[in-house]
Amino acid sequence: MTAASQEARRPAVPAGEELTVRRLRRRGRTIAAVVVGAAALGIAWSFAANPNLDWPTVVAYLFAQLTVKGVWVTLYLTVISMLIGLVGGTALAVMALSDNYVLRMVAAGYTTLFRGTPLLVQIIFWGFIGAFFPKVTIGIPFTDVVFYSAQTSSLISATTAAILALGLNEAAYASEIVRSGIQSVDPGQREAAAALGLGPTATMQRIVLPQAMRVIVPPMGNEVVNMLKTTSLVSVIAGNDLLTNVQQVYSQNYKVIPLLVVASVWYLLLTAVLSLAQRQLEKRYGRGHAPTVANRSSRSTV
Repeated sequence: MTAASQEARRPAVPAGEELTVRRLRRRGRTIAAVVVGAAALGIAWSFAANPNLDWPTVVAYLFAQLTVKGVWVTLYLTVISMLIGLVGGTALAVMALSDNYVLRMVAAGYTTLFRGTPLLVQIIFWGFIGAFFPKVTIGIPFTDVVFYSAQTSSLISATTAAILALGLNEAAYASEIVRSGIQSVDPGQREAAAALGLGPTATMQRIVLPQAMRVIVPPMGNEVVNMLKTTSLVSVIAGNDLLTNVQQVYSQNYKVIPLLVVASVWYLLLTAVLSLAQRQLEKRYGRGHAPTVANRSSRSTV
């Protein structure tokens, strides 16, 4: 049946009148929404009204000096570790895409080692690195010439160990994100840059990486949010982060649940702020490109 015949079969609308479009009623969806909403409200109320939650303790420690100090340490660990991860991950990605066999094998070995072992194990290892290397010595190998020597425990504190563990581990994951972003750029861009006389380094800095940012930013934003929450693992080596300070308090007053709620509120607030910043970066680097399903699904949730 042609479009003209379909138009002819439609009932004529009197002049001056308009058809009223009514939404299709979906009773099943409405019932499901009511049931799910009621269940969610019931669960939320059961937590909020629980006398064991002790809201006065939550309010008292939410902005306490020890809590705020832990928040700053958590942010510090997140920023420094992500910087190490981004720089190291970019270098590893370039090595993995290099034509040099040795560079590719070193990059592959690094990512295999740090992605194949639990992060908690790595944090504990760096926290007790002094038991493995009692001294840090700089000199000429295979000789007795020493330029500098110091006790490892005096050089690597708990915070430094946490940064090394988080940053080196993040570099392994960031390298895969950067590598996929670089490979998403059309190879013709490199050929055009070479035709203009640009070298490999200039091509990577000026042509490839700026275009790859559209692909790199969404998953890397997720990594930042994950890093913020992952810093809580450094509490096993007393890293002075938010969870460490909260644990120190509830180990004395035994208010475990209220103080864990304090930590959770801060983590929720910080992840919400980071998620908003991530969306702004996605909009900036995604200008001129229609959002894809992959980009929409990769956005972090709070």
